[in-house]
Amino acid sequence: MRKTRSVALITGGSRGIGRAIVTELARRGYVIAFAYRQNRTSADALCRELRKRGATILSEQQDVADFAAVSAFVGRVLERFGHVDILVNNAGVLKDTPLYLMEESEWDEVIGTNLKGLHNFCRACVPHMMRRKRGWIINISSTAGLQGVPGQTNYCASKGGIISFSRALAREVACFGITVNAIAPGYIETAMVKRLPKEQVAELRQRVPLGRFGQPAEVAKLVRFLIEEGDYITGQTIVIDGGLLA
Repeated sequence: MRKTRSVALITGGSRGIGRAIVTELARRGYVIAFAYRQNRTSADALCRELRKRGATILSEQQDVADFAAVSAFVGRVLERFGHVDILVNNAGVLKDTPLYLMEESEWDEVIGTNLKGLHNFCRACVPHMMRRKRGWIINISSTAGLQGVPGQTNYCASKGGIISFSRALAREVACFGITVNAIAPGYIETAMVKRLPKEQVAELRQRVPLGRFGQPAEVAKLVRFLIEEGDYITGQTIVIDGGLLA
């Protein structure tokens, strides 16, 4: 069943996978609120583009690791739209360094954005969803949360934590009609991948049984499926990786 005019809140919504999720849900008729970290120009351009198509959309620059700021932002979304039905925690950063060379700041930034940011938005939205006895929470993890990747102890810890967090929260809130799931993308063709040397990109592509990287829009369609068709799916981690972990 389509849940159009429901309000979807997405973090990291100005680019990459987050931008694709914002676009897909707006196209389907959802009211959109999204947070972004830095690129105001990109966020404003996305809002203009989607408003031309008739979308109702709000964006704000946010440090997702700041609990007070997140709570205030969610409060403003509730004040403007009245409710939040869907939360997609997509915001994430990479700071790849071998552990023995990793600065404390590199650990803190990745855990703060990827894991604490997810906690902050869930903590702000879940009580509201519980009162309404409905909600869909989708947390974007990674195949790195399911396997060890050298040089990514901070990133793997954060993405593995998202998976465990999602399972635990799913059990806590199921009785309130709220579903919680994680999505674990593999190699997705984003700006981050495009910045890699061509030789490295070719080597990574060869690891994927389907022979290509995924597209952000394919992850967005999975998010939409969980919202519109996934009422009996909760506590799961759904891998979308072209067979990488097969």
